[in-house]
Amino acid sequence: MKKQWWHNKIAYEIYPKSFLDTNGDGIGDIKGITSKLDYLKELGADIVWICPIYASPMVDQGYDISDYYAINPCFGTMEDFDELLAEAKKRDMHILMDLVVNHCSDQHEWFKKAMQDPDGKYGKYFYIMDGKDGNPPNNWRAEFGGSCWDKVPGYDNKFYFHTFAKEQPDLNWENKEVREEIYKMVNWWLDKGISGFRIDAIINVKKDLTWASLPPDSADGTVSVFETNKRAHGIGEFLGELRDRCFIPHNAFTVGEVFNSTPEQLEEFIGENGFFSTMFEFEHCLTTYAGAHWCDNVPFDFKKWRDVVLNNQVFVNDLAFEANIIENHDQTRGVSYFIPEEDYSYESVTALAALMLMLKGIPFLYQGQEIGMRNCRFDSADRYEDISTLEQYKQALAKGHSVDAAMKVCCQYSRDNARTPMQWNGTENAGFTTGTPWFYMNPNYKEINVEKDRASEKSVFNFYKKLIALRKTPEYEDVFVEGNTKPVFTEEDHIFAYERVSKDGQKKVLVISNYQNSAYDLKLKSSFDEILLNNYHGLEVTNGVVSLKPYQTVVLK
Repeated sequence: MKKQWWHNKIAYEIYPKSFLDTNGDGIGDIKGITSKLDYLKELGADIVWICPIYASPMVDQGYDISDYYAINPCFGTMEDFDELLAEAKKRDMHILMDLVVNHCSDQHEWFKKAMQDPDGKYGKYFYIMDGKDGNPPNNWRAEFGGSCWDKVPGYDNKFYFHTFAKEQPDLNWENKEVREEIYKMVNWWLDKGISGFRIDAIINVKKDLTWASLPPDSADGTVSVFETNKRAHGIGEFLGELRDRCFIPHNAFTVGEVFNSTPEQLEEFIGENGFFSTMFEFEHCLTTYAGAHWCDNVPFDFKKWRDVVLNNQVFVNDLAFEANIIENHDQTRGVSYFIPEEDYSYESVTALAALMLMLKGIPFLYQGQEIGMRNCRFDSADRYEDISTLEQYKQALAKGHSVDAAMKVCCQYSRDNARTPMQWNGTENAGFTTGTPWFYMNPNYKEINVEKDRASEKSVFNFYKKLIALRKTPEYEDVFVEGNTKPVFTEEDHIFAYERVSKDGQKKVLVISNYQNSAYDLKLKSSFDEILLNNYHGLEVTNGVVSLKPYQTVVLK
């Protein structure tokens, strides 16, 4: 691919509500982000993606937007945002906003007007249909549970459509007026000086316009709305228009949240002239998922995970440049998903870090990942804020699981694991706020926090810092940024290894991880010149055999 300005960058995601509170109201704010730009710069982050800070009733933590042109007062003001933008530019850093245009809030002016006159102009901004004798038009189930259809107030047989919560009505992208309003808003933010967008749930903007019921995948006779994506055709028309009208003129960096895409769509979505700069690779984060409900999931399987990651790398080698994650605001904490609880340690956390950041693609870190923040054990379902978690808890009980079992799967998979406040130090409330935190603090903050970690001889933060610096070293840019990935030692049960090879084949770097809690001797297939990175002190090599300690991970020239 033609080299782009963002190819050698590192991105860092901020969940603003939980990052840093500067005014003592218990909610993270924009000024808190600005105050930590130097911290992010030191880590090596170049691009900062901020989850939604627009005006919102916060039914879905800001992903229900009531005004795309306004800042939610709980996060600050537009002046605060302008200051953040200016301070980021001083540090040669880039700001990404979240673009949420599959749906808006039911408090948006467009939807309010649509409900007043569902057959009028604004009614056509949404999907409003007649039901079947007072029942929904089909059996599609919303992502957060229940029907995708809710009644229009005052009408017995009119329904509006929502992929997610009922407070998040889907926008009708088939309506050119809607698309024009969206493009105007997108260009407004790009003209303001942001560098691009992370684009939320974008695969859902194209619907199966037959609106036909499908075979159910749940005992209640409903089918996941995401199953209908496979029957929706023609999304390229919308995404190509968005790219041409907004992204290309601004040379914007865009990363799409695309689930259920087919391999054939990869080049179309993120190839040389793709709709987006890149898109997240999620498959490796879903290897335990076995159906619509968390209580049906299977245990984590190392080999399955490793093979999914490496097979994907081989597939995309010459086609595209993906965005690689360990975790984000919609996922459980990576160290709690990819590492057995009893194996959590500096060595295992840094092993995971090295394996994922040395892959081809642009790495996206999530706040707290750089110190190994873990899942939070909640003692009651009442503690959860996330609406999808509450629905999964309800489904687990409905399937006959005990309260303890239902809580266990929520503790394992809830999005709220990633939304507990950032752990800055060991003082009260982890240095996140001087007030009462909006959400439950993870009790482990006295042991896991930025201040303590950075002062430790075994500092996860400092390892990430070295890892990022290595990736950015000019001598190795042709390997880590432009080079392809070649899996090796795939016949070994607990070895995760691959080569990164420059395009001309003249430079090779070998990444090897003994991803288990016991030592292992591995016969190398060739010699190496230098150890570029090691999460232990020293590497024992005898006659071409490396003796790897538990979770020892090395990067070899």
